[in-house]
Amino acid sequence: MKRPLADKEESMVETLLRLDRIPHIWCAGCGIGPAVTCFIRAINRTDLDPDKLALISGIGCSGRVAGYVRLDSFHTTHGRALPFATGLKLGNPELKVVVFSGDGDLVAIGGNHLIHSARRNMDMTVICINNFNYGMTGGQAGPTTPLEARSTTTPFGNLEYPFNVPDLVAASGAPYVARWTVLHARQLERSIAEALAKPGFSFIEIIAPCPTLYGRMNKMPQGLDAMRYYQEKSVVRNGADPRDVALTPGGSIIVGKFVDINRPTFCDQYQSLVDKVRARHN
Repeated sequence: MKRPLADKEESMVETLLRLDRIPHIWCAGCGIGPAVTCFIRAINRTDLDPDKLALISGIGCSGRVAGYVRLDSFHTTHGRALPFATGLKLGNPELKVVVFSGDGDLVAIGGNHLIHSARRNMDMTVICINNFNYGMTGGQAGPTTPLEARSTTTPFGNLEYPFNVPDLVAASGAPYVARWTVLHARQLERSIAEALAKPGFSFIEIIAPCPTLYGRMNKMPQGLDAMRYYQEKSVVRNGADPRDVALTPGGSIIVGKFVDINRPTFCDQYQSLVDKVRARHN
């Protein structure tokens, strides 16, 4: 029998899901569903008004999140979620803007937008599902595919060094950077709530399994065994230097909150400039 608290939490999650579109398209064992649940519960942890929250996603498996949540949402073109979110935030600064997409969308074709959004400190929260490949289009290698890992385009092992995503974003100027796996549901939920409340560019990388393609190609554990793998390999290291959290095949998965500092946001600086110009002409 469920506890009353569990019933309440389940009801809160359902209010922000488009249940008429369920069942979803994600494969059994995919980590995107649990990440969405953490995101919705994180919203309920904050005092944010869902009517003033906009969710933007790009192309790929994670990009389908925009169609399953009961929020104002926008499913944009491949790699362009961040510039769309930037325009939306500048057009309506009262909105809380969230980008929820995958490593292929955000770090590959959208990589240029990622580093410049962090550099500008645009006021938005970015949630990046990293499953190490292009899961929707056939399991090709991408910029986060680990060295020597197999994919449909690297059947004998990947030769290209992957991005250390937290380091990339932190070096670009993001004031909030964290990484969790889908196993760390409570920590992830709290981290997303923190990120939503944080002024400026907040970024969370979520390590998630892709059992159908990446997992199968690399003989990764499936189902609950994948969660046991995360449990055995994960090391919580809050405050770790992002340069030291690179992922290696079979190595430790360093998780935690790595960066939490304060910087003036782009919107704050823009408004300050507007006030100065107006004062000069009055």
